[in-house]
Amino acid sequence: MAAELPPLPALTRSEGELVDCYLELVDLMGRINPSRTTDTYTALRAAQALVGRAVALRDALTVMHLRGETDLHHTTLGRALRVLDGERRAARVTVAPAPTEGAEGRDGPGGSGGSGGSGGPAHP
Repeated sequence: MAAELPPLPALTRSEGELVDCYLELVDLMGRINPSRTTDTYTALRAAQALVGRAVALRDALTVMHLRGETDLHHTTLGRALRVLDGERRAARVTVAPAPTEGAEGRDGPGGSGGSGGSGGPAHP
């Protein structure tokens, strides 16, 4: 049986929307991360979705502001992010570690290694 997760802290509806939208944006950025993604189509689809999710995040923050929720309770929101696996999800946004010696990827010797390379076959 899987380990039981800690309970999600009590959040207002707007705080919940803020956390959800933030994590959706983090997931999309992870899918776009050029040091981790493997194909342009996945990155393109994620980039297209960013705009809509950024608008939703802005709207959640706007609602909070208009309701007089002027403070972000970072301790509570941070706990919610951790319960929802935010640390692992956010780690996908960072630059991937360099491959260990002997475990060269497609950008090793003979690979593109530079910016703008598609990873496809080289053309003369």
